Amino acid sequence: MGEQAVNGTATTPADEQTGGPADPAPAGGERTDPAPAGGQSDPESRTSDIVPGPGGVMTDEVGVVTGELTLRTEFAAGQVTLRVQYKDADEWYAVTGGRAPLPDPSGLDAVHTIAVGLLNRPEG
Repeated sequence: MGEQAVNGTATTPADEQTGGPADPAPAGGERTDPAPAGGQSDPESRTSDIVPGPGGVMTDEVGVVTGELTLRTEFAAGQVTLRVQYKDADEWYAVTGGRAPLPDPSGLDAVHTIAVGLLNRPEG
């Protein structure tokens, strides 16, 4: 897998900063990452492994990323944010244009499903 040099600061989701493990992925590569114990108010999120098409995924911090990625859709404070990372890496990058208002957190699953449908192109 060809990773690119990182020239910017990566954005790391809060539960990744605290070292809280994510639940293992069920069949299909999708996970629901619960808030860590201890009453911390981390954003709700959904996570799936993806392989984008030939153009990759544009990020704010490092430009285009390609290859096997993990997509994370986060909800916090009435906003939904898409982030990607190289599969099994530590750094998360904000998807360019991947932020929008979402007044009701019950819409998180639908937004994540749409994002996976748009970005996951393993056949090219």
